[in-house]
Amino acid sequence: MAGPDPVDIAIPVLASLDLNESTAFYNRLGFATVAAFDEYAIVRRGGMELHFWPCSDRHIAENTSCYLRVGDVDALYREFAPLDLAPGRMDRVADMPWGMREFHIWDPHGNLVKIGQIIPAG
Repeated sequence: MAGPDPVDIAIPVLASLDLNESTAFYNRLGFATVAAFDEYAIVRRGGMELHFWPCSDRHIAENTSCYLRVGDVDALYREFAPLDLAPGRMDRVADMPWGMREFHIWDPHGNLVKIGQIIPAG
């Protein structure tokens, strides 16, 4: 799996109640499955990479989140919006007081994935 120097990136490792269900959900969002084992899975979309470990406690996933910083959050939102994710799985894109424009997705196991970009000054 060639890519950026591992010192220069951070990769979230999220809990999964079912690795096949996790990879299928993220495949729908345009992530490719790059590794799938009984005990671990990896999906990637461009420079975004998510890892998953099997977990039988939904409470852990429902209390976990990660942040994916992108170059054009509005374009990604427009791509994801027509996918008709289950109700409550995605909120609207909005400017946040901390200087980010972002939206959020909850995967089937409750992991919160925040997706955003820095609001340009000016």
